[in-house]
Amino acid sequence: MLGKLMPRDEVLYGADFIQDEVSYNLIHLITESPQNVGLKSLDGRMILAQSPRGNAWLWLAREVTDEERQNLLQELVRELGEAALPGVTGEPDVAEQFARIYADAHNVACRHHMTMECYHAPIVKRPLHVEGAIRLAAPEDTQQVARFLVGFSEDAYGVRANAASQVVAAERLIKQGGLYVWIAGDQTVSMANIAHRSPRHGRINAVYTPRNERKKGYASALVAELGLVLRQDGLVPMLYADQANPGSNRVYRKIGFNRCGTIRDFKFVNHE
Repeated sequence: MLGKLMPRDEVLYGADFIQDEVSYNLIHLITESPQNVGLKSLDGRMILAQSPRGNAWLWLAREVTDEERQNLLQELVRELGEAALPGVTGEPDVAEQFARIYADAHNVACRHHMTMECYHAPIVKRPLHVEGAIRLAAPEDTQQVARFLVGFSEDAYGVRANAASQVVAAERLIKQGGLYVWIAGDQTVSMANIAHRSPRHGRINAVYTPRNERKKGYASALVAELGLVLRQDGLVPMLYADQANPGSNRVYRKIGFNRCGTIRDFKFVNHE
């Protein structure tokens, strides 16, 4: 039998979840909105959390046996009923097993979409001799941030866009107050965002430097500064990095981020 996952649910503060919390940090954000779907096993060893149109995030405690896992995942698919999920994200074996059970039950196919490395930085290492300084993004940065979002969308997701289509997103990020830019000379050369603060971590995302400004240390310096901001707030900085981008993974490791898990993303599609 499954129960409803509530905002600030006690399972999110249990030892089992906390040891995997970096990898599953997004679950904290999802559970903050009452309209999102949240389910848990009554013993607190399984969580599923999903926002509208977003992938379901699925966590199982490490000590769950193979037989228990199969039973829990089958029960979860039954509990979801006819709910249509766009995909599932979780530890690779768990996510794939659920994806196959769900796909069979709903007569759809599952496709691997992305594998992400999960990092946290208990100690942040500020890089030396990088030109420039950090600045909080302001409304006058909207057009530049929109252009950066175009590049980020193409690099991260392979989706082409134009700057005009990204203005609203740029305005929203700036208004939220977590977006920072790196200024070298009189040029804005990089951006990164503190996307969310959970009880023990601060998640950084939207890290982007245009191609002609790369390999100058700007992203490293900016992410390190955001990490220090979070450390001053008593939080451990964390982020997800696409496994297919070894360059960004190296950048994060050099400034103190330690890999502490792998997450795999599957999408559900209709059979061709």
